[in-house]
Amino acid sequence: MSRSNSLDNELLTDAAYYILLSLLIPRHGYGIMGYIEQLTDKEVAIGPATAYTLIKKLLGSQYIVLSDEIDNERRKTYRITEKGKRIVTDEIQRRSRMVQHGLKALQSAEEESDHE
Repeated sequence: MSRSNSLDNELLTDAAYYILLSLLIPRHGYGIMGYIEQLTDKEVAIGPATAYTLIKKLLGSQYIVLSDEIDNERRKTYRITEKGKRIVTDEIQRRSRMVQHGLKALQSAEEESDHE
């Protein structure tokens, strides 16, 4: 599946997933990037080009909206919509299932190698 239609199919790239998680509380662009680094102990860093490209796509998909809150006259603040919350909740469940599949596959492979 190409990246261009992942949002249309309600599947999130890792970067889009983290941006939605960051917007469970309204934030501006650089606040989003900082929160993601903080949340992931700097394991994930999203640069401005990626962040603002995805913000535009997430706005277009109505997963997020510009917030009415004024943080600073120069900064746009974004917040997640109910649709966005549903999508990120579904994504958390999907990714949790993927982890379980991976653990099951590893366990199965270890059991197979133990019998050889």
